[in-house]
Amino acid sequence: MLLLDVGNSRCKWALVQAGAWVRQGVVGNTEWLALQHALSALPAPSRILVSNVAGEAMAQRLGAVCAGWKRPLEFVTASAGQCGVRNGYEQPERLGSDRWAALIAAWDHVRGACLVVNCGTATTVDALSAQGEFLGGLILPGVSLMQQSLATNTAQLKAEQGALRDFPRNTADAIHSGMLRATLGAIRHQLGLLQTAGATVRCLLGGGAADVVLPHLDPGAERMDHLVLTGLQIIGESKAC
Repeated sequence: MLLLDVGNSRCKWALVQAGAWVRQGVVGNTEWLALQHALSALPAPSRILVSNVAGEAMAQRLGAVCAGWKRPLEFVTASAGQCGVRNGYEQPERLGSDRWAALIAAWDHVRGACLVVNCGTATTVDALSAQGEFLGGLILPGVSLMQQSLATNTAQLKAEQGALRDFPRNTADAIHSGMLRATLGAIRHQLGLLQTAGATVRCLLGGGAADVVLPHLDPGAERMDHLVLTGLQIIGESKAC
């Protein structure tokens, strides 16, 4: 199987043979020649599973890149229940395919109460109950997007490298500390809500900015890369799904 995780800014892919990832890569969403070059070197997959949150135009481009294999692209969408996870969203099908696949990967890994955090262009903080029910989640701007927003929409706040401080005394530190405290606050608040239910709660972190956030969380938080791709693999391989 070829797995494609198309996010807001990057496309990640993995080729699976006999349950193992034999090739993988990542390219920016505008780097179509690089993606085409990478995929053209792969053997023809029997299936192509896709999580795409970048819109219809991106889906059309993916179809063009993969057209030579003459295999249909299977676009994964959220449902009311799949692979042991029940979807508590008010409109289950409106949940992003990336969040859904990540929840399935997290449940397969933990089999218990869990907070699933993806630190990408946006930061998502999704809660799984001890019974595998998706309870709901938060979406907030990612750490880089917060910094870029301030630099773009304010006259005197530039995007500069800062450090986390309790009481920042320069603008770069103030911006860095603000965006990081906002992200950490959202994660810790949702962890607290899950923990009040009495279950032991795990926290899984993925995404490009996970390294910025993870050192400031409790030691029990776990880095787990490629949650979406792993979820796609579970969906593709499970007959029960």
